[in-house]
Amino acid sequence: MLRIYVDGDSMTERHRSIILRRVIGHADAICVFAADRALPDVIRAIELDKAERRRPLRDQLPPEEVRKIGSGIHMEVVGKGKDSADDYLVSVAVPGSVAITHDIPLSARLIEKGVIVIDDRGGRLSASDIRQRLSERSNNAIFREMGLFEGNQKRFDERTIRLFAAAFDKAVSESIRRDS
Repeated sequence: MLRIYVDGDSMTERHRSIILRRVIGHADAICVFAADRALPDVIRAIELDKAERRRPLRDQLPPEEVRKIGSGIHMEVVGKGKDSADDYLVSVAVPGSVAITHDIPLSARLIEKGVIVIDDRGGRLSASDIRQRLSERSNNAIFREMGLFEGNQKRFDERTIRLFAAAFDKAVSESIRRDS
């Protein structure tokens, strides 16, 4: 079974749409979005996914059984607070699954659990490079406190979105192969 975990607080709607298009109607997919608020696009996708999963069974099952078929997409609204979505994702993630986040400390925690982690720019994060990323993050925080570095990221352009989509597809394929 394909399992995908998304740090909803750190993903743009454009990124979420790529993820949702891949999982809607995919019978063997579970996709969990965690955020401190309900994400309207995810809520709409849950309804669409239910409809897609129910459609082929309408002629085969009684209506009450069809209505029991739910979505593989889940929106987990966590309490407001530092790392509440991160803590939730770490608690439910399983080895071999895919996680998408921009959060470096969360990435480190998920990699430690054996999760395939990609960021919002299409980068694959691994155990070998996460220590360096954590160190860079720490140094950048110090520079920002000193007023030496603003740390603004480059905007998402079409190329970056394509890189993300390709990395996501590759991570999903890898997860499916591992599960087989």
